[in-house]
Amino acid sequence: MSNKEVKTALKSAREAIRNKEYKEALKHCKAVLKQEKNNYNAWVFIGLAAAELEQPDQAQGAYRKATELEPGQLLAWQGLANLYEKSNQTDAKGDLASVYQKLLELYESDKQKWCEVCKKLVELYHQEKKHLEAARTWHKLVKIKQEEGADNAELHQLWKRMIQLLADSTQNQDNETQQLLLTAFEHAVNSADMIPSEDHQILYRDFIQCLSKFPHETARLKKACDDMMVLYPTLSYPLEVLCLHFIQSGTVTEEALHFCCRLMEMDASSGPGFIGLGIKSLQEKKYEEAAKHLSEGLQKTSQCPAAWYYLAEAQMKMQKYKEAVPGVNSDPLLLALKGRAYVNKGLIDQVAQQIMSSHPHVAEAHALEGLIHYTQKNYQQAEKSFQSAIEREAEVAEYHHYLGLTYWSMGEETRKDKTKALSQFLKAAKLDSYMGSVFCYLGHYYRDVAGDKNRARGCYKKAFELNQSDGEAGSAAVDLSMELGDTVFLQAALRADPKDSNCWESLGEAYLSRGGYTTALKSFTKASELNPESVYSIYQAAVIDQLLGRYKEAIAEYQKILKKSKEYVSALKGLGECYLMVARAALADYLDDKALDCIEQSLEYFTQAAKCRPDISCLWKLLGDACTSVHVISTSKVNVKVLGYLIGQKTDRQTLKKSELLILGGRCYGRALKLMSLPNIWCDLGINYYHQAQHLTAMGSDTNEISELLEKSVQCLKKAVRLDSKNYLYWNALGVVASCSAIGNYALAQHCFIKSVQAEQINVVAWTNLGVLYLVNGHIEQAHEAFKVAQSLEPSYLLCWIGQAFIAESVGSYDTMDLFRHTTELSMHTEGAKGYAHWVCSTLQDKSNRNSELYQYNIIQMHAIPAAQVVLSKYTERIQDDASAFTMLGYLNEYLQLNKQATGAYERAVSLLKNSKDKEKWNIAMRNYGRSLCGIGQYDKAIQAYMSTCLSEFDDLVGIALAYFRKGLLQESIKAYEKALSIAESEHDKADILTALAIIEYKQNNVDAAKTLLFKCSILKEPSTESLQALCALGLAKQDATLATAALKELLKHVKGKDHLYERCLIISAVYALQGRNVGVQRQASKAIHTYVNHLQLPDTFLINQLAAGCHLIEDEKNNPLKNIQKAIHLFPDDPAAWAVLMAACHAENTVVCLNNTQLRRTDLETMLVATVSAKIAGNNFPANYIQALEDWSLCQAITGLKEMGRLTEAEALCTKVNCPEQPALFLLLRQIQCRQLLQSHKELPDTVLEELRKTVMTSGSSVAAWHWLAKVYESQRMMVAAEMCYRKSLQLASQQGNWHGKLSSLLRLAMLALEICMANVSNDHWPSLVQEATTEALKLSFCPLAVLLRALLQYSRKMGARETRRMLEKVVYQPGYPETIVSVARWYLLKHLYAKDDYELIDVLIANAKANGDTRALELDKKLSAHS
Repeated sequence: MSNKEVKTALKSAREAIRNKEYKEALKHCKAVLKQEKNNYNAWVFIGLAAAELEQPDQAQGAYRKATELEPGQLLAWQGLANLYEKSNQTDAKGDLASVYQKLLELYESDKQKWCEVCKKLVELYHQEKKHLEAARTWHKLVKIKQEEGADNAELHQLWKRMIQLLADSTQNQDNETQQLLLTAFEHAVNSADMIPSEDHQILYRDFIQCLSKFPHETARLKKACDDMMVLYPTLSYPLEVLCLHFIQSGTVTEEALHFCCRLMEMDASSGPGFIGLGIKSLQEKKYEEAAKHLSEGLQKTSQCPAAWYYLAEAQMKMQKYKEAVPGVNSDPLLLALKGRAYVNKGLIDQVAQQIMSSHPHVAEAHALEGLIHYTQKNYQQAEKSFQSAIEREAEVAEYHHYLGLTYWSMGEETRKDKTKALSQFLKAAKLDSYMGSVFCYLGHYYRDVAGDKNRARGCYKKAFELNQSDGEAGSAAVDLSMELGDTVFLQAALRADPKDSNCWESLGEAYLSRGGYTTALKSFTKASELNPESVYSIYQAAVIDQLLGRYKEAIAEYQKILKKSKEYVSALKGLGECYLMVARAALADYLDDKALDCIEQSLEYFTQAAKCRPDISCLWKLLGDACTSVHVISTSKVNVKVLGYLIGQKTDRQTLKKSELLILGGRCYGRALKLMSLPNIWCDLGINYYHQAQHLTAMGSDTNEISELLEKSVQCLKKAVRLDSKNYLYWNALGVVASCSAIGNYALAQHCFIKSVQAEQINVVAWTNLGVLYLVNGHIEQAHEAFKVAQSLEPSYLLCWIGQAFIAESVGSYDTMDLFRHTTELSMHTEGAKGYAHWVCSTLQDKSNRNSELYQYNIIQMHAIPAAQVVLSKYTERIQDDASAFTMLGYLNEYLQLNKQATGAYERAVSLLKNSKDKEKWNIAMRNYGRSLCGIGQYDKAIQAYMSTCLSEFDDLVGIALAYFRKGLLQESIKAYEKALSIAESEHDKADILTALAIIEYKQNNVDAAKTLLFKCSILKEPSTESLQALCALGLAKQDATLATAALKELLKHVKGKDHLYERCLIISAVYALQGRNVGVQRQASKAIHTYVNHLQLPDTFLINQLAAGCHLIEDEKNNPLKNIQKAIHLFPDDPAAWAVLMAACHAENTVVCLNNTQLRRTDLETMLVATVSAKIAGNNFPANYIQALEDWSLCQAITGLKEMGRLTEAEALCTKVNCPEQPALFLLLRQIQCRQLLQSHKELPDTVLEELRKTVMTSGSSVAAWHWLAKVYESQRMMVAAEMCYRKSLQLASQQGNWHGKLSSLLRLAMLALEICMANVSNDHWPSLVQEATTEALKLSFCPLAVLLRALLQYSRKMGARETRRMLEKVVYQPGYPETIVSVARWYLLKHLYAKDDYELIDVLIANAKANGDTRALELDKKLSAHS
């Protein structure tokens, strides 16, 4: 049968089942199984068909087979579940649970079906009385519903159902089931919708009743009763239950009596209340009153055995033995109680005779008899009596307990073999798990006999939990918990008495013994708070802080101890250790000054401790450690003060140098060895001698002394190895010393490193040292293998990576720089730092690789320059005699523009090379020093530095020439540059020198000479971009568009990518502006911004051009200067120029708003923006002239804004804050403000005032705007000719300056002046021709919409009804490219023209255009004109 036939057969079987032809379905399925025995669907169909044919066995077998084939498929399991659900067989019900469980697993993703199956499974468990399984499953169902976000009502019903499932079997439940039941009750009472309500009250009653059945749930019961009393304050039931619970439990405390009193206040006839009052009276020894209250209470609550006990006790206290327990003398239990009371009173014979005569066959009688014999130490008879009692009632735990006590106290043989006692105690514990004394004796057995301390501790804990007055059990539990490191019992003890400081200390000790430092710290802290005089708690807290590395806190704790006891040696030692650890951490971070301070502190405290206890070896070892730790610090820095006691002097303190400290460290190690000869101290002494030798070598001391120290070092380390040959650290230290150059015993070193590795397999240090040994001896391959093993053992170990970097450097690998960089990322090390800095500086000096991928990655992407500068700064902080390191540091600082730091580094390099015989290095150092001095403005020192060199090198000549130039010594600078030009080899160097010479000539006003020099640069084979930029700038300065354009064209051929981005954009924009191509300027700036989005100054250039072009918010809401500058400020919030442009943009928008007669939206910004600009300038390092220019401009802009808004008083006040006469622009603004106030009075200005204003404008004669303002003043005084002269003066000034915008503005203002006179119908041909002349010149400069409008208005004023007038106005209105403000004016006049001509067709077209553009003025005019037509 093929696959296709199998599918067909299965399809047929499915159809047959659908048509209820089950026998036919079986045939098809069997046919499939002949071909495919393991076909899942076939077996499922067989199961389904067989089930319908009432063949359960066959159906079950088929389903089972399917589940075995594919246990993860649903169909078979569903079929099996349906089959079992219909079956009445017991086995089927047993299997159904497992099927449901499997379905729950498969329905994990389908929560609805999962819940349905879950409910079925719970019902099944409930039927089978599997309470725990039912509780667990239903609880999981509730959790699922909670996760799905079921509402409170549904969850409430689910919890109630769980209570129904479990509430009828509380007596047979285990602890977990009980807890789940109580959890269900808690959720149910808290999730009820109506609180308070009758249903909720009933539910709460059931909850409390349930809790009362569990003696160990006292806390929950109390809380539940308290909560119910809050909700139902008039209900006495909670108090009754609570009182009965306390009474029956036998723990009638003050709290319990308080509850009884409250109950009596609510219900004066309450039985539990009377019983409580009786117990209170009994405690107060008011026995008659107690008997009375107890009797009354028992009349109402007779089923309270404890009350009968208390009543009997009261009767016995009154010696009314016969009356004790009246009316219940036939009750054996109470008789036994009375009997025990007699025993306590010593009336043994009477009670025995009475009990045995009246109840000879009752177990209680025999138990009482046994108790009497036990009291009399007649253990043999006691054993028989207790055995008789057990034969009659074997399930009474008390009888087994007393029998066990009897066996425990019997003769020698029984005392040795306490198995019988153990057996009885175990039976008693099994029968009554709340009998504390049984567990106490079980603890005795496991501790003293079996030796099982864990079990013993558990039994003692159980005994104390059951009876917290059992001091013996509690004490034993604490002792064992301390011994075993357990804390649970101590926590329980603290819950009983949270203010027990001793218990808190014990808990801290327990946590500390098992490594729980944080929790132990909290425990000791709490103990010290409870008992501030406890030095031990404070000390332990300090020790833990020290272990956790919290040295600051530890020091504070130790200081507290020393305030109480100045000679507390452990605290002194701890303080010294803390400071020593802080010093080591500081040394690791290369914070040497901090480390020295901490070392000094540690030596002081160690010395004080040693002075108190000179017989303790570890104190002298720690003193040696502190002294030796200075070996890595620069000799010039080490000046440590030590106490005179340490060096055998009577002085208070003595300052020691590095060599003296190292020697002192060796002496301290020697003192420690005299007290206790340990291998680790021998090792430390050997290392100390080695560091002494290294120091003397660095200082150039006598070689014999060095050799002697090294020999001592080797002997000490050999001694350590002999004492402990298995310690790998000693072998490693011996190998390091043997491999030093002064000894050079490489064979011994290799042997030691190998022995170290053999002693400790995971030994990264020894493998690294072995690699270094191989590398020093030229065995590169072996070194590489050793370093590789070290890397595999610990990839983060720094020194093995440094070794690999040295190998890569020696073989010329491209990975060298990467490896050195990786070492600096792992941690700081002098070799790695210098190696990385060397490679960074070498890469930077190679100018030919700037565009290579290697440079981009290694230098740019990896931020190599700042990273190298940081690590090299740390290097030079520690190693202060390495001139090459200081040179590299200065070089990197220069790249980071840290000029002062660079100068300091170069100066240090010069001082180190001052006495060097290598003159070449000296010259290089002086050259670098001179260059850096020039960079920070110290030109005299720079010249002196260069003069100290031979001045024969190109770089020296160029450097001194620049210093001369900066100093203002131009002739000396020219001479130096010319000398440098004569020895320059490359075309690029020659071009740079010629450019510099040209700048000097320009500075001397020799423009032609400068131009000639720059032309020489441009014809070189390799002209520099700087020379071309200078040539272009020269053309711009002289308004020579041809020269500027040609130079720019040549410049763009040589500049690529981001090179000189801002300068290039500025130059191109300036050239375009010179050519009058405003759109080109804007496009150039936009292109640069989109290409280099993070450049700081490009947005300012773009926005300034936008403002100059007249763009504003009304024309384009999305692309306008105000919105764009806000975006720029978000990108560059610290750019003061951006804030200044924002001020200009706000002013421009306010001006447009005023022109459109709408309300100002941006007011009161001027002062705030001026302050912001000043703040941003203060936070950055800008040139002084830039700062002054920007601040002056911002102030002028703010004053202008205030003036334009009519806030003249504020504007004048702002002007007077600065010294106006020294700043012509501000003085002119002040005069404008004062003049505006005069003009607002509409009075004619005196000639003296006009003359003063003219003089003010003349003082700022280079200001085109000043002449414009003066012209306006003349206009206001109707002095039109004088106004014309002012505009012509401004036009002349703008032409001289090459100010394109000034020329255009002057021409347009001149035209508007003439047009205004023409519109007033003044008959003079001069003014119309002036309009024509001015607008013609404006249109020659560029396309100017305003000029076109003015010409149209001139035509309108001369011939309003002419066709040419309509044509010119329509050109402005309908042709694209005209701003709406200009179009609106033209539309207004065109509408008047059309109404004059009665051309309604064109009027309709014009009105439609006005509506489309929202021209309200034109529409209002249309209404007025149409009303009068």
